[in-house]
Amino acid sequence: MSIAMSRVGAIIAGTGLVAALVPTAMATASNPASTPPEVDCSWTRSTVPLQDAFSRAADASDVPAEVLKAVSYLESRWDDHGARPSADGGYGPMNLTDLPPDNDSGKGDGARLDAASARTARQGATLTGLDLATIKGEADANICAGAAVLASYRSQRSVANDAAAESTSTRADVNTWQAAVARYGSGSKGFVRQVYTHLRSGESRVTAQGHSVTLTPQPQATIPAAPASSKRTDCPPTLGCEWLPAPYEKLDPTDPDTTGNYGNHDLADRTGKAGPQLKYIVIHDTEGSYNGSVALVQDPTYLAWNYTIRSADGHVAQHLDAKDVGWHAGNWYVNMHSIGIEHEGKGGNGGWYTEAMYQSSAELVKHLAKRYSIALDPQHVIGHDQVPGTVAGNTARMHWDPGPYWDWEHYFDLLGAPIGGGQAANAVSPGDVVTVRPGQAGNPQTLTQCEEQSPGSGPCQADAPTNFVPLHQAPSEAAPLAKDVAVHPSGAAGSTVVSDVAGRAQAGNRLVVKAVQGDWVQVSWAGELVWLHNPSSRRVLVRTPGATVTVKTGTTSAPAYGRAYPEQSAYPTTIPYQAVSPVEYTLKPGQSYALTDRTVVTDYFNAKTYDGTTPGDRTDVRGVDVYYQVALAHRVVYVRASDVDVHPARPTI
Repeated sequence: MSIAMSRVGAIIAGTGLVAALVPTAMATASNPASTPPEVDCSWTRSTVPLQDAFSRAADASDVPAEVLKAVSYLESRWDDHGARPSADGGYGPMNLTDLPPDNDSGKGDGARLDAASARTARQGATLTGLDLATIKGEADANICAGAAVLASYRSQRSVANDAAAESTSTRADVNTWQAAVARYGSGSKGFVRQVYTHLRSGESRVTAQGHSVTLTPQPQATIPAAPASSKRTDCPPTLGCEWLPAPYEKLDPTDPDTTGNYGNHDLADRTGKAGPQLKYIVIHDTEGSYNGSVALVQDPTYLAWNYTIRSADGHVAQHLDAKDVGWHAGNWYVNMHSIGIEHEGKGGNGGWYTEAMYQSSAELVKHLAKRYSIALDPQHVIGHDQVPGTVAGNTARMHWDPGPYWDWEHYFDLLGAPIGGGQAANAVSPGDVVTVRPGQAGNPQTLTQCEEQSPGSGPCQADAPTNFVPLHQAPSEAAPLAKDVAVHPSGAAGSTVVSDVAGRAQAGNRLVVKAVQGDWVQVSWAGELVWLHNPSSRRVLVRTPGATVTVKTGTTSAPAYGRAYPEQSAYPTTIPYQAVSPVEYTLKPGQSYALTDRTVVTDYFNAKTYDGTTPGDRTDVRGVDVYYQVALAHRVVYVRASDVDVHPARPTI
């Protein structure tokens, strides 16, 4: 969720992508026509384990079971979402779509869809005789219908090639299904590559609904060549990224080139010596469709971020060069130092962050982190919800995406930088620095107002896995949730509202242990001392040696900041001084916080005019004041080095 500057505004909207791009005649009514089904899915009327559902669907459709499982894994990681549509209009483990017949998905690779390909759920109904509502709401029916659609794409290819009837052995060869898989995956070559990579390696997972599914490795699977990326893109060669540029334009063409009335980003030199240094990658969700989002980023009156990733197939579009500054984070200091990546999805319905999306995003982030020396850790690859406000009173208005359903643990595993360093969670002692690692798959938490806070998400799903553990004011689950003065300035306790981060320690958060009482652990948080449950049966904390900070000896408090701007004397006369004032948080005596970055850049990038010729424009003012980045609450914050004492990491035992 990108934050617009005051001079621009828009609403992210759109109709979404789909899981297929093949025009096929199909019924448009809710129920299929009364013709004999091409694929017999009558077995779905009795409940079967998910693993068996893939096998039965394969038998009914002649799609190899492992191909079917691999496609479904990339669409949903085999999770079912109870008849709720994804951000791209898809349902169930196979992401079958039911979009309006006049759907126009706008710009982007393979994005313009006809009525047939936008309604693959109805195509599945026609092919199987199953009721549309059943296909949308029941996992086994959805799998069988998806298999029927996939088989029809294979049949269409054979007919188109005027091929003779294929032998059973030919259809059983997983490599002969690549064209059908491509059609199912939005025509994306990158999607096919992902599917066949998993076919070759295999996968095994227990779904959010408790089903154990195994994709047996297929060593004979041939991984297709990587798709070619647009020449302008800054992407790994395996992603096939597309260049959809964000416009840098005067909003009124009659204005002089010195105008400040322009959009939708700023030109800079962040990959050279003259611009701000890249330090962060910010993970966003779009709160709308891929196509609506890429339309907005190409609108000069809106705002820009660097990349957008599509849900259905993980397709990546790039909009800005890394050297330039997007207006995506709602905090100019973070904008100066970050690359913003939007993911098609909704914060209140994170089950639709598909595996294809996670994998493309992780591959992109690894590339960017290596190229621009950005640390691959939860303190520098952060969510939009971790970006601080800039001044007191501003934090409560900051965005909360990608939200409590984004699987940070899985994401950092894909990045090759597992949360907690791959170490076992264990019992902890006072003074320990610890990293939160809840184990998302078995970590449902009570959340409310998903639809109200993230329209289109639907009601919060009671058993959905989440990425946090609750923080309480006392060592009891009955105690009120923790306070966070920045989120609730009135002093109210945190709540279960999906957007309320006040009382949540998220996967990757670093905390310092103050006390231990049985299975309860007291930590410093947002200027308070709070408690979280670390039961011996399911530890959620990992010891992570690191330095800590406390209030400077002899003082009573230390303010926190949302920006690390230079001291006044660093500014030339051509650039107005940017005053720095504290945000809502204060470090207090008796509290200790994890030091997460000693090398904070103290600077301010001045960008005010369209052509950059005004004296002082496009200048990075660099100061000598020293700030540290600390983990003081849910968000990244900074403290002045002069206000705190630093304590070295405790030796490991």
